[in-house]
Amino acid sequence: MKNPFAKLTKFELGLWIFSLVAVSICFIAMPQKNWLTLIGSLIGVTSLIFCAKGMIIGPILTVVFSIFYGIISYFFRYYGEMITYLLMTTPMAIASIISWLKNPYPQSDRVKVGRVTPSSITLVVILTAAVTVAFYFILRALDTTNLIISTISVTTSFLACSFVLLRSPYYALAYALNDVVLIIMWIAASVVTPSYVPMVACFAVFLINDVYGFINWQKMKKEQENIM
Repeated sequence: MKNPFAKLTKFELGLWIFSLVAVSICFIAMPQKNWLTLIGSLIGVTSLIFCAKGMIIGPILTVVFSIFYGIISYFFRYYGEMITYLLMTTPMAIASIISWLKNPYPQSDRVKVGRVTPSSITLVVILTAAVTVAFYFILRALDTTNLIISTISVTTSFLACSFVLLRSPYYALAYALNDVVLIIMWIAASVVTPSYVPMVACFAVFLINDVYGFINWQKMKKEQENIM
C-alpha cells in the first residue's frame, strides 16, 4: 500500500494534525494519565480522516480503535460501550472492510459510494430498534453506569455501523450523533476520574471530523454520479 497520507489534501492533513494535537494537549494537561485513552484516541482520529476520504485504511483502523475503546470502557464499567465496540462495531467494521474492498471506485483508491434504498433504510430502522431494546435489558442486567446514555450510544453506534457497511454518507451523521452522546457520557466519567478527560476531547474532535466526513462523502457522491 502506498503512503495513504500523501492522498490527503492540505485541509485534511491540517485537520488530522489539529486532531492529534488537541487530544495530546488535553492528555498532557491532566495530572492523572491513562495511556490507553491517548493511544486509542490518536488511532481513532486517524481512522476518521481516512473514513472521511473513503479510503479502506479507515475501517481497518476503526477495528484497532474499537479494541482499545472496548478495553477503556471496561475499566469504567461502561459495559454498553465495551460490548458495543467489541461485539458489534468490530465485526461490522470487518464486514465493512470486505464490502469496501468489493466495491472500489474504478481507477481510484476510494470506495464507491452506495445507494441507500427505502427498503434498506426500513431494515436498518427495524434492526436498530430491536438492538436498542435488547441492549437496554442486557446493560441493565450488567448494572451499567449511566444506563440510558449507554443505551442511546448503542442505538447511534449501530446506525453508524450499518451505514458504513452500506457505504452511505449518512454514516457520518449517525457517528456525529454518537459523538454528542459520548461527549456527555465521558464528561460524566471525567467528573469521577479526571484521567478520562482526553476521551471528551477525543469525541469532540471526532465530531468535527464526522461533520467533515459527511460533507466530503456528499462531494464524492456527486462526483461519482456525474462521471457515471
